[in-house]
Formats: sequence, C-alpha cells, structure tokens
Amino acid sequence: MEIPQIEAFLAVGTFGGFRRAADALRITQPAVSARIKTLEDSLGVPLFERGRGGPALSAAGRALRPHAEQLLRAVALARQAVHDLRPASGGALQIAAVLSICTYLLPDVLQRFQAAHPKVMITVRSGHSKEVLEMVVRGEAELGLARSLHHPAVETVSLRDDPLILVGRPSAARSRRARLEEIADRPLIFFDRGSSDWTLTHGLFRRAALVPNVALEVETIETAKRMVERGMGLAFLPHLAVGRELRRRSLVAIEIADAEPLSRSLDMIHPRQRPLSAEARALLAALRSALSDAGSPPRRRR
Repeated sequence: MEIPQIEAFLAVGTFGGFRRAADALRITQPAVSARIKTLEDSLGVPLFERGRGGPALSAAGRALRPHAEQLLRAVALARQAVHDLRPASGGALQIAAVLSICTYLLPDVLQRFQAAHPKVMITVRSGHSKEVLEMVVRGEAELGLARSLHHPAVETVSLRDDPLILVGRPSAARSRRARLEEIADRPLIFFDRGSSDWTLTHGLFRRAALVPNVALEVETIETAKRMVERGMGLAFLPHLAVGRELRRRSLVAIEIADAEPLSRSLDMIHPRQRPLSAEARALLAALRSALSDAGSPPRRRR
C-alpha cells in the first residue's frame, strides 16, 4: 500500500469518477486506474463498484476510506513538521480570491501580513467562487477566499458573516425600514450578472412574486456603489464593501421588514488532505485581525 495509491483511491471516491480524479491529481486517467488496480490487488478486494452512474465505493472501500484519510493527514502533518524546521527562507504563498475580497479586504490584510513577514512572496489570483474552488483543488493556490463555499475536497473555515444589505444615499432613503414591495418599485442597481450575489438578489424578489425595477446593471460592486452614492438608485451590496461608507454615513442601510436577510459567510478554503503551511496560518491570523477591526455586520431587529 503506497501513498500515491491512497491518494488515487480518495480522489476517485471524492470526485466520483476516474477522469475527474485524474484532473485533480494532475496525472493521466490510466495512471489513476493502474494505482487503484494495484491497491485492490494488494488488498484482495474490489474497492469500487462500477455502474452506470460511475464508480461507487464498495463495502471494502467504505471501510478503508476513514483510515486512508487518516493516513494521508498523518503524512501531510509529518511533511509540514519537517518543513517548519527549515531555516526561514521567506517562502511563497499562493492565494485565490473572489474579486470583491481582493478589492475590499486583501489590501489591509496583506499590508499587515507583509509587515510581519517581509520575505514571503505572495501571488494573488482572482475569479468567481467556482474558479477560486478549482484553483485550490488543482493545487494552483494554497488558500481560497470566497463566500459560502463548501466542497468535499476542501476544508472550509468560516471567518464571519458577510450578508448582502440594501443601501442607499441618505437623502434618497425615505425610511430606514421598508417592505419588499416598496423596494421593488424603487430604482435598483444590480451588479455582476450571473454571479452568486446577482442570483441571491433576484431570488429574493422572485420568491415574493415581485419584479424589481432594475434601473442599472453594472459589472462590479465598486461601480454599483458609486452609482448609489450619486443617488441613482438602491443596491444590495456586501457588507464588507460598504462598511466604511456606512460608518461615515455617506450610505445608509435599509432594513426590509418582511424578508429574511440575504445571509452569506466569508470563508477561507484549503485542500482537505493538506495542513496549512506556517505562512498560510500567519495569513489566517492577519485575516481575522483585519475582519475584527472592520466591525460586524448590522444585526436584524426583532
């Protein structure tokens, strides 16, 4: 029983297919098949049942899985322990993050991090949540930063809530509390069509059988925020993106009296079978410090 065989076994079980496992491990599909066959031969039992829906774990596979996960985690911890004993050479850290986190959170976080770890080289790549997940699963990034992101191949660490809140210019906000039907008639600004934020916002009106009065559709949160500041409409924006404006009162939050808040969490993800490096743990501490200083989202009144 060898480590590459265990990795192939867990990858097939996690991703539900040999081709997807091969993509995740960045090897060929025949190589995955060969590793699984060798492992099955050494144990003398089939680990997967092949069916129309793809390979499924056999009874032996289900029995092996928790021990295989424990074995890989022990190997990863052993490697990390040796790595942490090496003389500090600076190291490198690859991060993948959704664009809004890159814009509104990472500048403060990386400023704090680099002040304490000036020799660490940092690479940041941005994309939608699905792209962030793919970069972490493929090993192109050690850490991913996104919202409400869960997948069997990654560990998810929820850092704090980051709801979408309705904001407006103070002079344009008739009241700090309104019914959803009233909001639907007001000029609204939507951003990033097809994103999870766009889908959540439209879903709020669709569930209430309302058609929102969309005055503008723009590409980015920052553009939407500037339009709101100029009194061109209201917008549902992430609290992280408007916390500073709310504190300065250049924007105000409007509570919707008859609808549940658009709840999301700000999450950090990393590969499930690989413990965080010392650099990644330091970045996580900087993230928590910056979010603590940024303040909490507003609480819903009862």
